[in-house]
Amino acid sequence: MKKSFADQVIQFNSRLDYKGNIPPNFKVINPYLDNPETMKVMSEFYHKYYNDSRQRKFIVGINPSRHGAGITGVPFTDTKRLHQVCGIKMESAYSHEISSVFMYDMIEAWGGAEDFYKNFYINSPFPLAILQQKKPGIWLNANYYDDNVLFENVKDFMIRSLKDHISLGLDTSEVFILGKKNAVFIEKLNRSEKLFGKLTVLEHPRYIQQYKSKEKELYIDKYLLNLSGNNQK
Repeated sequence: MKKSFADQVIQFNSRLDYKGNIPPNFKVINPYLDNPETMKVMSEFYHKYYNDSRQRKFIVGINPSRHGAGITGVPFTDTKRLHQVCGIKMESAYSHEISSVFMYDMIEAWGGAEDFYKNFYINSPFPLAILQQKKPGIWLNANYYDDNVLFENVKDFMIRSLKDHISLGLDTSEVFILGKKNAVFIEKLNRSEKLFGKLTVLEHPRYIQQYKSKEKELYIDKYLLNLSGNNQK
């Protein structure tokens, strides 16, 4: 008997373990290994919204932040939104992540979490958080493309991860990529690996919240317009 979408995602996350090389000033954070409660709340989330065999569209981020999925195990979801919107409380951590604010405002405009997650699956080509040491003892969020050596180190892992996500039964005719620089790298991978059909690029939620907050409603409308293009709500 085929596993539900939820059980496949939970299995994917439970097996995540990056053992490849990484430049000395970077490190990978794996919340599934670091905090037992992450596995618990992540599993609750997917069983709540993905306990079916529906085909979904794929929204591709960059890599998790240490305050979002780097804690909760749920992309673009800090502990605040996980509790207030999804009804799942995390006891061992509290986090506020600005990308999560935009994403859940957009999800509310779509019609709510239940309907949104019925249609879409969000994850990243590198599905674990990356930190970079800026000063001794100071580690900040980093992107997989911030350093050429880092990207070359993680590229094969990213390709395997994207193929694993697709194997969940995602619709690959169109993929939604968050972040213009992210899109440049995904386009390169797509040219060699032929993973997706149409690539639709949207501004990253963090960029919108940080630099375009006065125009936030316009960006929410842009998301809704693009995401609903081929979706029957």
